[in-house]
Parts: sequence; C-alpha cells; structure tokens
Amino acid sequence: MKKKIEYADGPIGEVRVVRDFLPSPEELAFREEQVKITIGLSKSSVDFFKAEARKRRTHYQKMIRRLLDLYVAQQR
Repeated sequence: MKKKIEYADGPIGEVRVVRDFLPSPEELAFREEQVKITIGLSKSSVDFFKAEARKRRTHYQKMIRRLLDLYVAQQR
C-alpha cells in the first residue's frame, strides 16, 4: 500500500446494522456425519462453483455442501 490513509474525527455518514451471519468457531469445527449421494447439477452451476473454488483455493464440492447446510439451517 503506497497511499497513506488519513483518518479524521467526525461523522462517518449513514450507518445501518447488519445481522450477524457468520458462524461461530464451534459451528465451523463441528463435523457432522456425511452421506455420499449422486446428484445431477446443471453445467452452469458446477462451472460457477469450480471457478469460485479456484479463486479461493478450495474444493467446489465443499462449497456446495456448505451452501446446502446453510440453507437447511435457515429452514429449521
């Protein structure tokens, strides 16, 4: 970072509260029993997850699994 950030006291503008959506460390460390399945997904969906996983140096299957887990948790 070449540009120096200058901070100033004073109003910071309009502020809004954002719901805490991040899981706790306990939730991240918890390992649930897994069940192997076969599922057909659209090519565009798989391509999306593969590209995003590459950017983040992770596995696309883990991203899909986490998405499904979060969906289920919201439905309970």
